[in-house]
This record gives sequence, C-alpha cells and structure tokens, in this order.
Amino acid sequence: MERKPFFMLSNDDGIDAPGLHAMYDVLKEIGEVAVVAPATEMSAVGHAITLSDPLRVWSYHRRGEFFGYAVKGTPADCIKIGYWALLKRKPDVVISGINLGANTGINTIYSGTVSAATEGAILGVPSFAISLATYEDPKFEYAAKFAAKITLELLQRGLPEGVFLNVNVPACDEEEIQGISITRQGKAVYKETFDKRNDPRGNVYYWLSGQKVEPETSLDVDDGAVAANRVSITPVHYDLTKYDVLDELKSWSLEP
Repeated sequence: MERKPFFMLSNDDGIDAPGLHAMYDVLKEIGEVAVVAPATEMSAVGHAITLSDPLRVWSYHRRGEFFGYAVKGTPADCIKIGYWALLKRKPDVVISGINLGANTGINTIYSGTVSAATEGAILGVPSFAISLATYEDPKFEYAAKFAAKITLELLQRGLPEGVFLNVNVPACDEEEIQGISITRQGKAVYKETFDKRNDPRGNVYYWLSGQKVEPETSLDVDDGAVAANRVSITPVHYDLTKYDVLDELKSWSLEP
C-alpha cells in the first residue's frame, strides 16, 4: 500500500488555536498529520529557542481523541523537538499556521509562525507559514483550503535549499479573492508607542502598541497584495547575508 504523505503542523497561537484546528481538519484528508505546537500563545517570539530550561511536552486531546503534542516552548522549539524526538518519521512538509493576523513586512522577522517554517527549512523540509489578515471574526475555511493546495504543490515540486514560503490570505469570502500574487516582503515599518501605566500597587509598566506607516500598495508587495484581496506568497531565505555589500566591506580600513 502506498504510504501517505506526512505533515508536521505548528503555529505560534498555541495548540488550542482555531486556525490550527481548521488546517488540521483539511490536511488530514490528504495525508497523515502530526501536530507539535506551543502549549500557550507564543506570538512575536521570533526564532527564539529554549536552552536554559527543560522542554515540557504532553499529549493534547481534542474531541476526546489525541490531537498532538503541546510543548512548553517556542514555535522553533516545537519543530526541533518534533523532528528529532517526537515523530515516528520525518515530515514531508512542515506547515505553520493558520496565524491570526497578517505576517507581512517587518512582522515576518518577529513572527513565531514564520519562524516555525524557517526551522523546517533549516532542517531541509519543504515548509510554509500561512496567516489570515484579521484579528476579528476570523473565517479560516478558505485559508485552510489554500494551505492544502500549497501543500500538494510542495509535495510535487519541493523548494530550493533554505527557501520557505510566507503566505498571507486576505480576510474576505472566497468569492471575493482577486487572485494570487507572488510578492516580495514589504519594507513598511511601525510607528511604535509605549503606553505608560501603573499597576494596582503603584508600580510603573509599559504596554507596546504601534501602527504600520505607509505600507506599500503595489501588488508585487505582500501588504499591497493582501489589501487588494489577493493571496500573497513570498519566497523567504534564512540566509541573511547581503552579498552585494561584501566587496564594499572588504575595502574598509579595518586590518590591524
């Protein structure tokens, strides 16, 4: 009997997040699915990994049945421990999401969801992160279907070494989707503020908030595509070297 493809799912919203559950329900129809996800929300932790504390892992049940492994750690921890210790075989595809809120522009760096896919790519597994561009009244059905479509393509085509995909789905009904855009990461940054407050004991604390400033509107940029109700797919590489600056730096007078 032909072996079914094997998928590892994770996220940064936590193992009880509805976006993860929606994606699981669709992907289990096309392959075998293993969930290894943070026990609690780990948004915006980037690619942090746990070194100074033990990783606690326990079984998580949904609807009375085993659903996956909850990890008291980061999304990158989840992919590492799933790959090296928990799963019975190596995954054919790593999928991270469905995240609540877009991961476009600078958010790509901060995102735990994206970092789970980054870790999959580091391990040599075709991987992608998928996010729904809303925090209110999310409807995950189309994003889950699109995750299955991407997964099937990756099974057939794979990706170049070190590359993974960052997918962002607009928060609209399926019939309102205007198409697919292959995009670059936007460059818009946040104007950030720290709201100064006092706790009941009079101690000062700060609460970070911010707003993205002048996001790009072109359809070949992640922010612009999503704003136009198009699904954005950005190929991302974890090699952060800026190669065209290497020769310039070599010309600097830095030798002793």
